[in-house]
Amino acid sequence: MITIGVEEEYLLLDPDTCLPVPLAEQVRAAAGLEPIVEDAEVQSELLQAQVEIATPVCTDLEEAGGHLLRLRHALGTAAEKNGCRIAACATAPYREPAPVPVTQKARYLAMRSQAPQLVAEQLVNGMHVHAAVPDREMGVAVLSRIRVWLPVLVAMSANSPLWDGKDTGFASWRTVVFGRWPVSGPPPCFTSLEDHERRVQTLLDTGIITDTGQLYWQARLSDKYPTVEVRCADVQLRADAAVMFAGIVRGLIATAIRDEKAGLPLPECPPELLQASNWHAARHGLSGLLVDPEGRARRAGDVLVMLLDHVTPALDEAGDTREVTSLVHRLLQQGTPADQQRRALAEGGLPALVDLITSETVAP
Repeated sequence: MITIGVEEEYLLLDPDTCLPVPLAEQVRAAAGLEPIVEDAEVQSELLQAQVEIATPVCTDLEEAGGHLLRLRHALGTAAEKNGCRIAACATAPYREPAPVPVTQKARYLAMRSQAPQLVAEQLVNGMHVHAAVPDREMGVAVLSRIRVWLPVLVAMSANSPLWDGKDTGFASWRTVVFGRWPVSGPPPCFTSLEDHERRVQTLLDTGIITDTGQLYWQARLSDKYPTVEVRCADVQLRADAAVMFAGIVRGLIATAIRDEKAGLPLPECPPELLQASNWHAARHGLSGLLVDPEGRARRAGDVLVMLLDHVTPALDEAGDTREVTSLVHRLLQQGTPADQQRRALAEGGLPALVDLITSETVAP
């Protein structure tokens, strides 16, 4: 069984104005007083209006979902104590003219010096799924096989339509914001581990990136863990939606390992088409056409069926089929979280939006 772990990033928002508030250290400290939270599970982020959680290593989706709810509720309670709320949205819907302070860590301060405007606008939150791989060589092969599916995950997870109080017209504006860093977007197709290491070292040698943490590809090898980290998804409104993506990512990685061992050819997708598909997915979410892994424009629902067909043997093996497929069907019925944000704002204004994006971060 391939083990998994999930990381989620959240915003700290004023519940009345929906503006980010720089209270990360206070919230982390308050959460640390809760006996159910371990130090390693709550981490700082680039800006002081953000926090990040990380689940322990999990063997099944129910375990991952339980940890996500536990951590969301613990942080939500800590935020309430400090007069703010934890928001599970992938961009800050509103911002003040003055930038949010940067977390006082040497790495983050260096990033601000390198790209001050990008750092000031990095009020974006993702969810990252780590899935175990046997070794780095297999991990590189997995990257080259799953890359063609990443735009589909971008479209499915879209949860960032709002920015500066306006509708951007994009379902995942976070994808656009993140795409401005030097190394970002879908990863290249690597021919081997040696090819991967050589190309990464070349990037480091230029000095444009200072460490491998600045490899902001939407899927990458983890330096900390023996995993592939898929990081293309927006943070999700609901923990069970995050669980759905964890199951799909595990299925994609298990399928890629199986195909690599069987010697099947790598899926071919020119980099310009993959980049364009990723932009298109961020723009439209599931509201129109998607480009499938073979480069054909098709209805979004049809591409999701292709994805499920592709990973179903792996889902069956892990016992995840029923849960993942039911959650995918719910997604098709309700629309993406971006669709839900737009509906909430149109129907109930700012209070309804705040309730939606913070609804699962307050303990019952």
